[in-house]
Amino acid sequence: MRAVIQKSFGGPEVLEVVETARPRPLSREVLVRVRAAAVNPVDAAVRSGAYPLLGEPPFGVGWDVSGVVEEAGPGARFAVGDEVYGMPFFPRAANAYAEYVVAPSRQLARKPASLSHVEAAALPLAALTAWQGLVDAAALKAGDRVLIHRAAGGVGHLAVQIAKARGAHVTALASAARHAFVRGLGADEVIDYRTTDFTEAVRDADVVLDSTAQGARSLQVLRPGGMLVTILEHGDAELAAAVEAAGRRFAGVSVEPDRAALEAIAALVDEGRLRPHVEETLPLAEAGKAHELIESGRVQGKVVLTV
Repeated sequence: MRAVIQKSFGGPEVLEVVETARPRPLSREVLVRVRAAAVNPVDAAVRSGAYPLLGEPPFGVGWDVSGVVEEAGPGARFAVGDEVYGMPFFPRAANAYAEYVVAPSRQLARKPASLSHVEAAALPLAALTAWQGLVDAAALKAGDRVLIHRAAGGVGHLAVQIAKARGAHVTALASAARHAFVRGLGADEVIDYRTTDFTEAVRDADVVLDSTAQGARSLQVLRPGGMLVTILEHGDAELAAAVEAAGRRFAGVSVEPDRAALEAIAALVDEGRLRPHVEETLPLAEAGKAHELIESGRVQGKVVLTV
């Protein structure tokens, strides 16, 4: 099979397509014929060595996949021909930029029926991050006021929709060029973070979803007892202590595979309440270009590789 690997840390040019052996599923695992694989900022950070999650190269990159079960090991939850999606193994290597991926069947869910494989692949890592932060950690409920950073980005644009599906009042931070897009997702208020200091514009938020490493500043807009959910600073003990000392709550989210959440996300999609936005699709051989797009910081929604 064809797969993208890297033999050294570096820029997007270190990604190369090679021929390698097709993996075989073990008990309770499935072999998935990948139709699409999404590209996330963490992929680029791992590739560059900025976030050496997988140790030293060589290794394959990527986690988000959508495809069709080609082979099922004994006891697997799916049968040959089932359409599935997920984010297997994270934070261990999944080698998702490939024609075939092996995954534990309990780390996958049935693909939302209303989505293409390209759209479904755009969901797992970003949607699970938003879900595990807003639903699992913050227990977001109807009437809560939530502030979402980077609301036009991969995690942010899904977080806005998940929060609205929970009945929350959403204040979104995005550049002026993205305001129409974010309002179209259902945001109640949109603030241009480039011209307005959000700490002066927002007050008494019940929840802040921070994907920008601005936890200390985000703390300023929370009501007493409110919760700071942070993605990039999830292991920051000093920040956690400061939040708690201020009479607020802290939740650091490091995303993990979650079949139940994937099923809930798929249900929202098929009910018409959640839709991923794919800004660009590229073939597997152009994984390097996909990483360039992700690292530009200008992507609205997601970039997906077709396989």
